[in-house]
Amino acid sequence: MTRLNVNDARCEALFASALQRSDAPAPEALAGLISSTVQKLGVAGCARRMAQEFGDHPEAAASRMRWIRQLISELPAVAASRSAGPRGWPADGSGVRATRPATDFAHRAA
Repeated sequence: MTRLNVNDARCEALFASALQRSDAPAPEALAGLISSTVQKLGVAGCARRMAQEFGDHPEAAASRMRWIRQLISELPAVAASRSAGPRGWPADGSGVRATRPATDFAHRAA
């Protein structure tokens, strides 16, 4: 089994979240959204949701993941470490207000 690094886990959590391109969240909001998604789904649940979307809608999922990885790469290290709790996960509960269900990735990823 391959070990998951923190950035990969953050990407999976954001992918599984209700985050939309139109949200344009601040780094602190991204950290909060990662935390709340992991609390809601668990790390394995985030991975399962992501895998399901890649199986159901591979092109849309790939586009969403490219965007998520770009967001994570632009996330300042200071913001990530400031809000990080145990194991590097964000400790606060703040985040982006979800306006659509998290299951409708194919329509949001474009």
